[in-house]
Amino acid sequence: MRADLHCHTTLSDGSLGIEEVIAQAKRNNIDCLAITDHDNLASTSRAVILGQRYGIRVLPAVEISAVDGERGRKVHILCYMPKKPDRLEGLCLRTCEARKQRGKQMALKVLEQYPIALENIVRYAAGGKAIYKCHIMHALMDYGYTTELYGEVYESLFNAQYGLCAEEVRHETESNPDVRFALELIHSAGGTAVIAHPKVYDSFDLIEELASAGKIDGVEVYHESADEQCEKRLERLCEHYGILPTGGSDFHGFYNHYAISLGYKFTPEDSVRKILEKFES
Repeated sequence: MRADLHCHTTLSDGSLGIEEVIAQAKRNNIDCLAITDHDNLASTSRAVILGQRYGIRVLPAVEISAVDGERGRKVHILCYMPKKPDRLEGLCLRTCEARKQRGKQMALKVLEQYPIALENIVRYAAGGKAIYKCHIMHALMDYGYTTELYGEVYESLFNAQYGLCAEEVRHETESNPDVRFALELIHSAGGTAVIAHPKVYDSFDLIEELASAGKIDGVEVYHESADEQCEKRLERLCEHYGILPTGGSDFHGFYNHYAISLGYKFTPEDSVRKILEKFES
């Protein structure tokens, strides 16, 4: 079974719509897919139905933005197949509303420096609930202010130390829940909780702490950010604590930092089976 359990659509910071992503997954011979938009469960029902139409098993999922308050680091949690997704709605709405306000503030600051209309940015965010940095950069590319999404212009705007929008970037996690609270909520909703791309936010110590306390169900081992040495380290952690190794492309389409296609990384079949068994139990 070829299972990509991490990808994004226009509901958050992906460049392709739900059906476009599922259709591409079919072309890439993917059997099982999880659409994990940031703090957004809106794709769930439609994605499952479209998946049936294309012959792909789509797992309801969401990527929850959290914070490790003790270490002062961001944490992303992949939640798979929550039995009671309504229990996550309030948390997602609060996070998205804060992101929406922050995104609008960043856009207005950028417009003071680059004379384009707000509508030029908003059209790229129309599918979701907030303006992301990639939407701002896409609009600037359209009007010739840069030829790349992530480069000098991006750094001049969004670097947390000296960028034009540094204040907003530094406050990105203020509205995010503590990771421990988020995990409790995910489990109360009957979901499977997996720490996403631990190399990105240096979550290794946190994983050990949470896994030893039985607070997480798995770790995203197979991700673009993890080299072979990192994968081996994470595999050992999963084996030691008896938690699931998962994987996925973290596909964002045009908005990826690197060239990544759906199915770039996969989740082991045994992990997929256990996620399904937990949902069906």
